[in-house]
Amino acid sequence: MARNRKRKESHENHERWLITYSDLITLLLIFFIIMYAMSKVDVSKYEILAQSLAFEFKKADTMMPNGLGVMGANNPAKGGDTDQNVQQAMNEAKEREEWEKREKQLEDLLQKIQTYIEQNNLQAQVSAANTPRGVAVTLNDLFLFDLGKADLKAGAYPILNQFAALIPTLNATISIEGHTDDLPLSTGSAYKDNWGLSQARSLSVLRYLIYNAQLDPKKFISTSYADTRPVVENNSAENRAKNRRVEIVVLREAAPNSAKK
Repeated sequence: MARNRKRKESHENHERWLITYSDLITLLLIFFIIMYAMSKVDVSKYEILAQSLAFEFKKADTMMPNGLGVMGANNPAKGGDTDQNVQQAMNEAKEREEWEKREKQLEDLLQKIQTYIEQNNLQAQVSAANTPRGVAVTLNDLFLFDLGKADLKAGAYPILNQFAALIPTLNATISIEGHTDDLPLSTGSAYKDNWGLSQARSLSVLRYLIYNAQLDPKKFISTSYADTRPVVENNSAENRAKNRRVEIVVLREAAPNSAKK
C-alpha cells in the first residue's frame, strides 16, 4: 500500500509540473503578442484604451467582492474623481488627435502650393511658407494689381483658382491681409491713404474667392495693415516692392496642452 501511495504522489507531482510549464509558455506567448501589437498601435488610440482599462480595473464591483479591486480597497468617495479624470484624459487625447490632423492638412496644403508655384515658374510673384501663424501665401502687388489700384488682373486668376480648389477640405480660418509701402498715394487716387488701398486690395481677393470661386464666406476674414508691417525696410524701390503685397494666411489653431508635453 505504501508503494502505491508513493507512485500516486509521484504521478500528481509530475502533472503539476506540466501545468506550470504550460502556463509559463502561454504567458510568454501572450507577452510577445502584446509586444508585437504595441509596435503597431496608434499612440493616441492606445492611450485611450489604456486609460479605459485602468478605469475598469479600479472599479470595485467588477473585480473582487467587498469593494476590493486589484489596487486594494476602493474608496467610493473618490469614484467620481476617477471618472472625471479618465474622461478628461480621453478628451485631451481626442483634442490632440484632431490638432495633429489639422497640422497635417497645413503641411499638405503648403506642399501643393509650393509645387504649383515651381511648376508654373511663379517664384518671383508668389511664395508660400509655414509660419507660426499658419501657412502664408504671399502675392506680389504688381502680380495682382496695377500701380495704385485694387482691381484684380486676369493673370492672378489661375493661382487664386488653384488656392480656392484646396480650401474646401480645410478646417481653418483664412485671413486675407493687404500691405503697402510707406509712400503716400499720388494726387487724384481713388483712395484716401494707404489704409484704404490695402483694405481695398484685401477685399478684392476676398470677393474673388467668395463670389467667383463660390467659397464659404464664414471661413474668411479681411484686414489691412497699410505700411505698418513691412517685411524689409522701406529704404529702396526694391524693398518697397517687397512690402507691397497681399498675404493669404491659413491660420493654425494653438496646440492643446496635451500636445505640448
